[in-house]
Amino acid sequence: MRWEGQDISTVDEAALPGLESMGGLVRSVTTPEFAGMTFHEVVAKSALNRVPSGSAMPFSWTVNPYRGCSHRCVYCFARQTHTYLDLDAGADFDSQIVVKVNVAEVLARELAKPSWRHEPVALGTNTDPYQRAEGRYRLMPGIIDALASSGTPFSILTKGTLLRRDLPQLTDAATRVPIHIAMSIAIPHEPLRQLLEPGAPSFQARLDTVKAATDAGFSVTVFLMPIVPHLTDGIDVLDDAIARIAASGARRVVFGALHLRPGAKEWFWQWLERECPDLVPAYRGLYPGVSVSAPKGYRSWLSARVRPLLRKHGLHGRLEEEDTPPRGLGPVRTTGPVMKTATREQAAAMLF
Repeated sequence: MRWEGQDISTVDEAALPGLESMGGLVRSVTTPEFAGMTFHEVVAKSALNRVPSGSAMPFSWTVNPYRGCSHRCVYCFARQTHTYLDLDAGADFDSQIVVKVNVAEVLARELAKPSWRHEPVALGTNTDPYQRAEGRYRLMPGIIDALASSGTPFSILTKGTLLRRDLPQLTDAATRVPIHIAMSIAIPHEPLRQLLEPGAPSFQARLDTVKAATDAGFSVTVFLMPIVPHLTDGIDVLDDAIARIAASGARRVVFGALHLRPGAKEWFWQWLERECPDLVPAYRGLYPGVSVSAPKGYRSWLSARVRPLLRKHGLHGRLEEEDTPPRGLGPVRTTGPVMKTATREQAAAMLF
């Protein structure tokens, strides 16, 4: 693997910002507590990442304390970015986690610059800031403090129940800056969720986190994404999911069909052939060749199926591709067309 057997003074011009020189690598860590995972601790040169101006993302700045993700979602759109480190988009993405150990300190310095315009910052746009590694490294409290202390509004999108740890701090921070919290919750059937998202918290655990955030005074958006064709798009499944989301106190739902980007598509295909081989022909028709999105006809059909259920349960909502909000504090879209609108170098800067 790339970090083994290299001269630490070697400069790699193709690496992500902060990893050009192996001198940025502090150490690689394995512990029994995180069996099968390796944490690569790096010293970051920057924390704020500007989103390319041509991107459809509804925000201009991101902060990503981690690369790779222990949630291990087989469909994760960010998998391909791990190949920028000469790691694979499959098992390495799930187990080789890059940790920017000094991200909070670097962020505070960047936010203190006179040139900073206090534009909204999005967290959770690439890999989850509340994945398991956060329990070890506790990077988010410093990030939250840096943003709030500087008067910078921000949003968090997560699947991680560790968000609850920081709710008192977030509640205090919300008295100083606008904060938007969104939870990604998509698969109510637990056996299927364990197959598709084997490292992520359960559907109910995430609903409990939504309830805790709501009780703390936040208006929480739930991302019912991805809805997986032929597996989670049945009326009974969607009705159950939306009913439980409404009961958790969420105010709004953004929903959308599965996206299969390069890297994720190959990994998902292996999963499908192993776990649901009978569905392979149907998926070949829905996602032929290099297609990333399900056909427009399917997305329209899905929208017509979901909207009445949202009304039934008293929730506001929209299909992810509709009415994209202007850049600002709007809900974070995790499957917007990043790779279509950014070069490899731009994407790397945005994601790391």
